[in-house]
Amino acid sequence: MKKILFLFVLLLLSNPTYSASKDVPFLDADPEKIISEMDTNSNKVVEGHVEKNIVMSLSNCIRLALGNNPEISSAFQDILAADAQIKQTWSNFFPQIGWQTSYTHIKQLQLSDALNRNLQYDYYILGQASLQQLLYDFGVTQNEATILRLGYQANIKTFMETVNSVIRDTKDAYYKLLYSYEAEQVAQRNVDNYQQFYDQAKAFYTTGLNPKIDVTIALSNLSRSKLQLISAQNDINAAIANLNNIMGIPRITPYKLSESLEFTPIDISFEDTVEIAKKSRPDLKRSLILLEQARQNVKLAQKAFMPTITGQGEYQRGGKHWTSNDGWNIGIALNFTGINVAQIINNINEARYLYDKQIAEAKKMQNNVFLEIQSAYIKLNEKSNQLPVAILQLKQSKENFELSFGRYRVGVASPIEYREAENTYTSAQLTYYNALYEYNSAKADLEKAIGTNLPKSASVVDLQN
Repeated sequence: MKKILFLFVLLLLSNPTYSASKDVPFLDADPEKIISEMDTNSNKVVEGHVEKNIVMSLSNCIRLALGNNPEISSAFQDILAADAQIKQTWSNFFPQIGWQTSYTHIKQLQLSDALNRNLQYDYYILGQASLQQLLYDFGVTQNEATILRLGYQANIKTFMETVNSVIRDTKDAYYKLLYSYEAEQVAQRNVDNYQQFYDQAKAFYTTGLNPKIDVTIALSNLSRSKLQLISAQNDINAAIANLNNIMGIPRITPYKLSESLEFTPIDISFEDTVEIAKKSRPDLKRSLILLEQARQNVKLAQKAFMPTITGQGEYQRGGKHWTSNDGWNIGIALNFTGINVAQIINNINEARYLYDKQIAEAKKMQNNVFLEIQSAYIKLNEKSNQLPVAILQLKQSKENFELSFGRYRVGVASPIEYREAENTYTSAQLTYYNALYEYNSAKADLEKAIGTNLPKSASVVDLQN
């Protein structure tokens, strides 16, 4: 079953009308196999032995999520169930075979009273074989199968939409983990800077150049920065747990990420994103399928007056003794089920109303998709425009911090001035990395909104240079 799911996802992702993850290799998603194929780094030394450290890429995370996320598996089972329903409906045209063997003891009470005799006897059926075959039902079974086939196609689109959502969630969790690693590095540099500041303040105090209050302030800043580092490390653990949960493997072998937050410029117009979505969004196609399904329900309701034509045959052997007699019959029957005219008319009206409702639902879906694309496109542009400002702020705060520390080393600046410069620089770093994370997350949102990957330029822009 798992191999079938893998092949089905591969088929969908290779379809030219759906390319939510065209650049993701996906042949299977066995965690142990994938992990064994990944690059390893044996430089991580644990006390007493050397441990290999898995290096995970975004494509590998998506690959694992596609094969192990339970939402995808659940949506795939809906497809299989819908396929079984279609086959059940077509089974109406398969012959129905029956067999009966019986013994019956009969006492005729009314005749016994009338004739004043005890009339009772035994009746034996050695075997009664029957065969019944539906010959024609005026298209009712075909209509039912068409409705179920449309439901099957709708389930496929739901499956594809689930794949899109899982890919988006995996990307966002991956970028969030990258940001957490960057935030930890910022916190570590903050600790190092305050450690250096503390050492400098202590040296000044030892030589009598500065008062002890400078040492106290420096020690307080150092302690606070260490608490921030602990918090940043906990954020990494939380981000890893979230990513593992989305991939569907919460107990995966510990790993590191092979990439870093980057700015990949996107050159696409809003009109182009809308056109791409019309061809790629699975839920847009599903809304049209559900509309056709509602129309077929109207046709099916209108056929409630139709009879069925069946052929039937029977052979029986039995009688007063097990083998005393035999006989057979064969014929064709025209069957009308119980017809309630008022109920059938109202069933037809109900189907028409539901069809009209589905027209409105399809229009609502189109509007919602348009709004989702518009919101994601605006957000992506906003985050793209924020990055140059964040970079400028980072450069200015870094320069101010370096000047402030230089001034303190020569005894010109105060500890408070240094602390403010350090805090501003730390905040600018976090703002920059958060802007990168939000940009990549917004890009993932837009890719989900249009149902496929965005075209990207050939090179990655290094915004810090």
